[in-house]
Amino acid sequence: MTASEQPSADVRIIRGAASEEELAALVAVVSDAYASETADAVAEEPRISAWQRTQRPLRTPLRRDIPWGRFSG
Repeated sequence: MTASEQPSADVRIIRGAASEEELAALVAVVSDAYASETADAVAEEPRISAWQRTQRPLRTPLRRDIPWGRFSG
């Protein structure tokens, strides 16, 4: 990743006064945690068997919009 592609974040210190070394340590820890989390976040590929790939419908699906008993009179 180049510097222009890296995500940026705003850091606000609400209480106290952090030194530059403390801020650098915070950025290093958060960046490392972000990098390891993105590396581990991989979606599994769905497993489709050869049967599922080659099967075709054996009959047309039932029509659910036609009520039962329409033939009785």
